[in-house]
Amino acid sequence: MSELSRFAVPDRADLPADLRARIDEIEEKSGFVPNIFLTLARRPDEWRAFFAYHDALMDKETPALTKGDRELVVVATSAENHCLYCVVAHGAIARIRARNPRIADQVATDWRKAELDDRQRTILEVAVRFAVEPWTVTGEHLGALRTHGLTDDDVWDVGAIAGFFAMSNRLVHLTATMPNDEFYLMGRVPRKPA
Repeated sequence: MSELSRFAVPDRADLPADLRARIDEIEEKSGFVPNIFLTLARRPDEWRAFFAYHDALMDKETPALTKGDRELVVVATSAENHCLYCVVAHGAIARIRARNPRIADQVATDWRKAELDDRQRTILEVAVRFAVEPWTVTGEHLGALRTHGLTDDDVWDVGAIAGFFAMSNRLVHLTATMPNDEFYLMGRVPRKPA
């Protein structure tokens, strides 16, 4: 066990070159390495697949499903799964993308009372239902998303994000990975000029 995980975490110098390059890029951009990047690096093939799917879901934006909306789906569903790491880390990103220092705390605590518009509330209602009781999601739920302008691909993404992060939440629980301290202040206070 290491400080980061219940499992051994490889030394960065021993990682395959592509993993090192991605971790270095993240560190340069954010000023630190998110713990999950190091925790999952013990299994390079899975690390590559995990982050490729993560990026495919989270790095795109459509008119009806923004990057901020996607992060709120992660926060709401991860809160339901009691995943501290994902709530804190993606809460930080959600605050930044939404330009709202309160939104992630509101969504994590009770998304029903959060400062959301009807479209966002419907997105979270369906995402949380899919995360908690996926067998109860009906065509009517998906239709409600479409009424708010979501395309079939957007609707798919809402479900795929909830499903992907259900797996991510469970890997975090398995490894006992804690969020980096840096995440707690991100998006709450203005960033200092470089």
